[in-house]
Amino acid sequence: MATARLDYVAPWWTYWLHNFPHFNFSFKPVDSTFRPEQDDYQQSVVVLACVGAVGLGVSLLALTIYLAYLCGCRGVVDEDTKRPESTCCVTWAAVVTGLIICSAVGVGFYGNSETNDGVYQLTYSLYNANRTLASIDSLAAGSLGSVETGVRKHLERLDEIFAGRPDYLQALRFMQLMVTNVIREMTALPDISKSNVALAAMADYAASIEYYRWLTYLLLLILDLLICLALCLGMAKQSRWLLMMIMVFVMLSLILSWASLGASTATAVGTSDFCVSPDKFIVNQTKDFLTGDVAHYYLFCSPNLPNPFQQSLTICQRSVTTMQIQIQGLLQFSVPVFPTAERDLLGIQRLLNASEFNLHQLTALLDCRGLHKDYLDALMGVCYDGVEGLLYLALFSLLAACALSAMLCAIFRVWTLMGSRDKEYDDIDEEDPFNPQARRMSYNQRGSNVHSFCSYTSSVGSQASLQPPPQSASNVLPPPEYMNQTMLFGGSPRYENVPLIGRGSPPPSYSPGMRTTYLSMTEAQIRHFGTDFQV
Repeated sequence: MATARLDYVAPWWTYWLHNFPHFNFSFKPVDSTFRPEQDDYQQSVVVLACVGAVGLGVSLLALTIYLAYLCGCRGVVDEDTKRPESTCCVTWAAVVTGLIICSAVGVGFYGNSETNDGVYQLTYSLYNANRTLASIDSLAAGSLGSVETGVRKHLERLDEIFAGRPDYLQALRFMQLMVTNVIREMTALPDISKSNVALAAMADYAASIEYYRWLTYLLLLILDLLICLALCLGMAKQSRWLLMMIMVFVMLSLILSWASLGASTATAVGTSDFCVSPDKFIVNQTKDFLTGDVAHYYLFCSPNLPNPFQQSLTICQRSVTTMQIQIQGLLQFSVPVFPTAERDLLGIQRLLNASEFNLHQLTALLDCRGLHKDYLDALMGVCYDGVEGLLYLALFSLLAACALSAMLCAIFRVWTLMGSRDKEYDDIDEEDPFNPQARRMSYNQRGSNVHSFCSYTSSVGSQASLQPPPQSASNVLPPPEYMNQTMLFGGSPRYENVPLIGRGSPPPSYSPGMRTTYLSMTEAQIRHFGTDFQV
């Protein structure tokens, strides 16, 4: 018996994944044949899923070492932060990790779409095969019921009507023999209602799992994109709370990425184990309600394989045709003699015509080509699109996990740089005359001795003859020249508004308000403040 199949060839990546080492919890090698009901095979799949846990542990260990390095070498790091190269390196590291994550997200979107297409093709094929099997079951049950109940009842009544005619009774006995043949052959057909229920449940389960899988990966991909955008915003604004929030979400995405890597790897390897030899698994699963020849007929659909239903269907069709001929003769010769027999003869004729139509449909549906096509479509969807999409999702998870680990290192470094800058601001010398805080304190100490130009100008305007009150105390230091000028141009000791005259500084650029105030000064004001503002 030739069982070679030319329509389906497992892709090379399924063989590559199938050759992955399989170990149980005791780290003993396990056969890679797809046996999901066996404990050792289930343990090998769980061990493959633990790859993600190992990767997460390595990432957390590396992050802990790097964070300990930053905390232990804080002094050296503070000295390095004064170099612009340090900030530039951190910025470029964040940019590169963001680009890697964006590339990984693109790969993830493609893999998610491919996996969804594969599972959709699988479920569509399963539902289509389920409808075919349901139609076969309905046609077989309908034909058997019409012949077993309807035809026999009519024959029993005709047996009473034709009680005095042995020739007609002989025709009825022959028809009852044909009915028995049809019932026997229809009953001998395999009961495929169990496979019908199994396919429906499998399709519903696969569709439900795929929906939640697709949605979970979609949310993870969107989360990674939002993390990249938030990182750019956090580094631009130098916001501590934003960086802290980003660290929380990066850690969450890191855990999910490693978990998805383990799940994708285990699922891809398990599916590849099935795709390498799917026929053996299906034959073993259907042996309780399908014989081996029937399973091989639909799995391989080879011209060299005989149709296991052909003989039964042929006997049924011939029996129905023979009964139709007998009924036609009885309608022609017995009705003129027994008019009451016409109703039962026409009823049998209608039932036989319906049974003949059902048998033709049943023959077409039981042909292997329809179900075999659904079987091939399901294999193509799972083993080509499905496994390929899982490989892309595993690649996305690996790239995203590594890039997120590097991003956390960059965020730790940015946090250190921000802390160093804050420390530099806190270390400013309060005695520094160029420190705005020191100038403000100096001004508050001398405020009682500094004359307000505004009050003086009001007094000059009202009483031109009066002079400013003399400063009799010899021990009081005269106010600095720049402080008088500060009070003149707005009363605020802010350094950016003070003309830098008399201190060897470059010529300032005066605001329009300052120039207007200068031009409106009187001679008395000029004599009081000196010649500092003369052009």
